[in-house]
Amino acid sequence: MTSTKAWAAQDASTPLTPYSFERRALNADDVQIEILFCGVCHSDIHQVRNEWGNSIYPMVPGHEIVGRVTSVGNKVTNFKIGDLAGVGCFVDSCGTCPSCSEGLEQYCESGVIGSYNSKEKDGTPTMGGYSDKVICKESFVLKIADHLDLSRVAPLLCAGITTYSPLRQWNVKKGDKVGVIGLGGLGHMAVKLAVAMGAEVTVLSTSKSKEEDALNLGAHRFTVTKDPEHLKEHRSYFNLLINTVSAKHDLNLYLSLLKVDGTMVLLGVPPEAPEISVFNLISRRRRLAGSLVGGIAETQEMLVFCAEHNVMADVEVIPINYINKAYERMMKNDVHYRFVIDMATL
Repeated sequence: MTSTKAWAAQDASTPLTPYSFERRALNADDVQIEILFCGVCHSDIHQVRNEWGNSIYPMVPGHEIVGRVTSVGNKVTNFKIGDLAGVGCFVDSCGTCPSCSEGLEQYCESGVIGSYNSKEKDGTPTMGGYSDKVICKESFVLKIADHLDLSRVAPLLCAGITTYSPLRQWNVKKGDKVGVIGLGGLGHMAVKLAVAMGAEVTVLSTSKSKEEDALNLGAHRFTVTKDPEHLKEHRSYFNLLINTVSAKHDLNLYLSLLKVDGTMVLLGVPPEAPEISVFNLISRRRRLAGSLVGGIAETQEMLVFCAEHNVMADVEVIPINYINKAYERMMKNDVHYRFVIDMATL
């Protein structure tokens, strides 16, 4: 067993506090990573506060993990001590179901094992990246380029792959018209990735104040969705809409902006089930879809793409003892665009 320092939630209603626990001993196919940075995802808050009703306490959150390899098992072949490496949203799956066999571990039919708030196959609760080290099976560890800012790479392991996966699934290419709905942690990555793929990118937001940021991130156009005149020029305009909004909103408004055979992909989860006008779909053979994160192979592909195109998240690096304040600010959308914990402060 390996003694590990961390910050954890002890229940759904109290602040995170320092915590120590034991990670498993290194197996033959395991990689041990000294965590250097860990991104803070909004889903951390959902799970810490038991908003999805499945929380396991004590809980060490964090699934945007980057660091340096400090030890490897004797059957590990792709990593050595000193390598940069990362761990994303999950650390294991059944490996045999149709989804796993196709490299879609995120859709494992037996249930993917999350990096935290989940259970290993032996029933041990998983603990995440708000800690000084992680031990993970080699096949779920990702290679990280050594020329990028590690603090800005960390959010790629959730926000990056969550937006890259639908862009790849719907084959975004040069000249495609892509709309990004919402400009937060996910939205800003969708803009950067779609621009790097050669698309014409429009940010759609309820807030005019986001325009300067959107254009600075690389967007070609900006539309205020509260302005009917702005929206009118985008009717039947987009090939793909990446919808990152988790608040209640009218999906029909955005469906009308899709071309024939256009698709809107939902990444956010609004609190109430949306109402959909079927005519809005059938009148232009439009599609409404959803997407989770990508599998391990696609996540590695995304990391290579980002390294080649110098795509990284915009972050605010924080000490670990700021995490509860960071949560408060995230609830007010007061972050541009991702908090990342410097684990040296642990």
